[in-house]
Amino acid sequence: MKREIGISIYPDHSDPKKDEEYLKKAASLGFSRLFMSMLEVSDGKKAVEAKFKKIIALASDLGFETILDISPAVFNELEISYDDLSFFKELGADGIRLDEGFDGNKEALLSYNPYNLAIELNMSNDVKYLDNILSYEANEPYIYGCHNFYPQRGSGLPYEFFVKCSKRFKKAGIKTAAFITSQQASGGPWDVNDGLPTLEMHRDLPIEVQAKHLFATNLIDTVIIGNAYASDDELNAVANIDPYRLTYSIDYLEKASPLEKEICQDNMHMRRGDITDLTARSTQVRVKYHDRKNPPHDNDHEFSRGDVVIGNDDFGKYKNELQIVLKPHKDSRKNLVGKIRPEELPLLEFLTPWKKFWLSDNQ
Repeated sequence: MKREIGISIYPDHSDPKKDEEYLKKAASLGFSRLFMSMLEVSDGKKAVEAKFKKIIALASDLGFETILDISPAVFNELEISYDDLSFFKELGADGIRLDEGFDGNKEALLSYNPYNLAIELNMSNDVKYLDNILSYEANEPYIYGCHNFYPQRGSGLPYEFFVKCSKRFKKAGIKTAAFITSQQASGGPWDVNDGLPTLEMHRDLPIEVQAKHLFATNLIDTVIIGNAYASDDELNAVANIDPYRLTYSIDYLEKASPLEKEICQDNMHMRRGDITDLTARSTQVRVKYHDRKNPPHDNDHEFSRGDVVIGNDDFGKYKNELQIVLKPHKDSRKNLVGKIRPEELPLLEFLTPWKKFWLSDNQ
């Protein structure tokens, strides 16, 4: 499934001019999904149409796929029916997200709407909701999944639960999405906004680390910034991530040599298939650089989890092998070159056998 990044805007709580500027900036960086909440609409059908239609048209022109978050209350407020989704097509939307579900058959029927609107389901429950819908022969290409976000500190999903919920959708081949939170933005749908992540563990992390983590799970296809407006630096940070690569940010030691930096940054690394608990070993670089000298330095103390070490001249055939330390140990035949940034240490769990990974000092 193709991976993508997205943003959110909240027309019932925002400045249309700022929304336009935000969309243009995000589009220029490669963002392509737009989440818009309609849960707060209260101005009547004509006012809602005027407010949403213009911004959706701009988003469409900029290449965004727009999904509107709705609930039964929205249909009551706008005096429209689930049996006729033409209002959302007229707005220019590409799909609707059902904040609340039905009996399974209803969702399946909705997926055959004549306007080819995607029907996005709430992923944040570990129940057989999706299985039920698919059992009614839903139009699967038009079924999406998207997790909730959680404005209240302490209310986000725990990681293991998130994985269980997400696997249900991924196993069925459904396009999936989840939210990350800006540390600078304050806009959202409600009067409580302690950030808008899906995962509680993400709430205080740098935005690019959140995005890296979601993509690294291989469970999420679309990563959406939940609150508005993310800063230019945050937008750039998310846009600069390669969603298909597991990349660790490294802080180099002062004595790291040009050769060691080249070994780290100018190569795709691969963890050996016959793994060890002690380190994740990238062995091909030792073959490539076997004739390059690497004098010992920073090799006389205990290495810690997340340290990046490279075999020095005293390590024989293992000279210039790169390793990421998983368990503390000492070995004077290895030079400490740098450290994986602390906020990215949880990403080490994705270093599975044969996993390809990259190191960078600019993310």
